Amino acid sequence: MTVRRTVLASGLRIVTEEIPTVRSAAFGIWVNVGSRDESLKVAGASHFLEHLLFKGTKRRSALEISSSIEAVGGEMNAFTSKEYTCFYARVIDKDLPLAIDVISDLITSSLGKSSDVEAERKVVLEEISMRDDDPADLVHELFAETFYGDTTLGRSILGTTKSIKSLSRSAVFNYYKKRYLPEDIVVAVAGNIRHQQVVDQIIAALSRDEFLDRAEKKFNLRPSQEFSRKPKRNIGLINRKTEQAHIVLGMPGVNRDDKRRFAMGVLSAALGGGMSSRLFQEIREKRGLAYSVYSYAQQFAGSGFLALYAGSTPSKAVEVIKIMRGVLEDVASNGLTNEELIKAQGAVSGSLVLGQEDTGSRMSRIGKSELIYGQVLSFDEILREISAVDSPAIANLASEVLGSAPSLAIVGPFAKRSIFEKAMK
Repeated sequence: MTVRRTVLASGLRIVTEEIPTVRSAAFGIWVNVGSRDESLKVAGASHFLEHLLFKGTKRRSALEISSSIEAVGGEMNAFTSKEYTCFYARVIDKDLPLAIDVISDLITSSLGKSSDVEAERKVVLEEISMRDDDPADLVHELFAETFYGDTTLGRSILGTTKSIKSLSRSAVFNYYKKRYLPEDIVVAVAGNIRHQQVVDQIIAALSRDEFLDRAEKKFNLRPSQEFSRKPKRNIGLINRKTEQAHIVLGMPGVNRDDKRRFAMGVLSAALGGGMSSRLFQEIREKRGLAYSVYSYAQQFAGSGFLALYAGSTPSKAVEVIKIMRGVLEDVASNGLTNEELIKAQGAVSGSLVLGQEDTGSRMSRIGKSELIYGQVLSFDEILREISAVDSPAIANLASEVLGSAPSLAIVGPFAKRSIFEKAMK
């Protein structure tokens, strides 16, 4: 299995992984733009645009876009994050030229008609409503808002009802023309392919409308300067008549360029990465206070956080928060046991390898790595970094991160934040 890389004069990067033992291929176009790049006036534009590009191009209607991939048994979709947008398709290897043509068509030749903007506006508003009806999803948005405050990382990827209603066709289309540039794009392909053949097909597909016809440019990496948070309070609360209290407790972590991100992954796994983790054992196994308990680390350019989640009976919410705080304080003071460290390293390594068993996952790994870091580490390099995480590294990281002041987000039947203030002191 071979990863190869080509950088065009326009700055566009193409990375491929040849896997001759499979019969499928995954194709993705990764754009270095997400919700953190939006001003308040165009909040939600990146996600709105992700929807809009599927509505039709100069060569295909919306129906023709979807039916072309479905007709060969393939799958096609897109997603938007705070820092990037991805459009992808997975097909049988012989149909890869079709996937390249269709997805590239969205990027180079979208029409963005006013009628399509109005139709998709309703869809995005429904998506916001669906998010608001799911407290287990909403609490994570509330945590980001509480933790980061009114900043681009604190705002929802979806935008707000107000911002989506006010987005004009010209604002969205100008955003598309300004941000979807070759130097901000990575094309990733994984499967039963040949690198140069794929490069030639991609160049042909992306050359429409003079998309690649520009002066030589260097590819862009997102600047990694420190991101300033602006939290107004350390407790965020949404009062809802829910059967469970949905809790997220988190604190500053490491940014995506920090070499300690591998240690952070191990620490997160030990805290809440599985049934043998500290949080799962203390909250669910020993006390039966929750069904779902986990932790996760997020890394962005210039910022990051570590967060813990649990869903519990509302009357037990304060107790769950106190247990979370107790676990964090213990690990901050004493680190992990050697047994916990070994288990966590094994969990992170195993998850990495098992998560790369299909071409879609392989494409995502190389595409995201190239977009974020400008390089693709091999599995062996990543596994060596995970194995190199030792007790002193975990102890130092835990002392720094877990000892800092946390932020709390709660969605549940609670009228006042004061209920949780004592547990947060």
